[in-house]
Amino acid sequence: MLKRMTIKKILVSTLALCALFLIYLIPKEGNEIDYKQKLEYINDEVIKGTIFLIDSNDYLGKTDVIVTTSNTDVERRAKELMEILITDGAGESQIPNGFKSILPCDTKVLSIKFENGLLKINFSKELLEINKELEEKMIEAIVYTLTGIPSVEKIIIYVEGDILSRLPKSQVTLPSTLDRSFGINKNYDISSSKDINQVTVYYISKYNDSYYYVPVTKYVNDNRDKISIIVDELISTPIYSSNLMSFFNSNVKLLSVNEGSETLELKFNHYIFDNIDEKNILEEVLYTITLSIEDNYDVKEVILTVDQDESYKNVIKTIE
Repeated sequence: MLKRMTIKKILVSTLALCALFLIYLIPKEGNEIDYKQKLEYINDEVIKGTIFLIDSNDYLGKTDVIVTTSNTDVERRAKELMEILITDGAGESQIPNGFKSILPCDTKVLSIKFENGLLKINFSKELLEINKELEEKMIEAIVYTLTGIPSVEKIIIYVEGDILSRLPKSQVTLPSTLDRSFGINKNYDISSSKDINQVTVYYISKYNDSYYYVPVTKYVNDNRDKISIIVDELISTPIYSSNLMSFFNSNVKLLSVNEGSETLELKFNHYIFDNIDEKNILEEVLYTITLSIEDNYDVKEVILTVDQDESYKNVIKTIE
């Protein structure tokens, strides 16, 4: 009898605990805010990395992915980002909607060494198993992704231990040491061999309701300062093509440029404002101009002024 009563008590206690556990799992209306706060806290701790992936229009677009390594752990972060660039690779789940990887599947990162701003990366031979039309764009993606790590200034690409000096299908010759001067999404608008200027301009593209930035390296017959070309491109080309945009007002004028050793100060008329009364500059305008400066000038800070007032200031090396 005692034994049966004991078993009954244990059974009742177990069922009660199960019921409490189920109640805990079912979110109540009063707990919704608490759950959201916890999720927001978790999201604040997420580490992001910048990567250049192929979009639906075959441009390399700048986007963010979630990574597990910080910028200070250069070699591990470089490997993690490269694995996301590999088609059907281990990092495929990290790719945002609307984008795809560009490195051939089965490509492996054999080794990475970083020292004094130079990153040496050695790939397996599968790296070269890519269509002729995408060979150069693949190198652009590697260069721009790796130099997006703040301390990486230049890279050297190896394949099975040998420096990659020529792309085997397109026969494009590569410098032994690569940086962003190699260009990206190249566009040639030249009519002669005189006064050729290379300028990288960041435009805006859109996937569903999300905007992202697309750099285009333009080769033009124009011997003006790069910043003048950049601003003119963003002003005069609200629609660079059917898929690339600029949010600059067509009445914006660059009034003066003051370039210091570490600072570039640009003075605009008031049409740079989205709202003159509130003196507000669109985020898309700020980012297109600032990212373009970062790729063309070796300065640490950009300052925009309007009517003698400092309207915007940022340390461009921290822009993600």
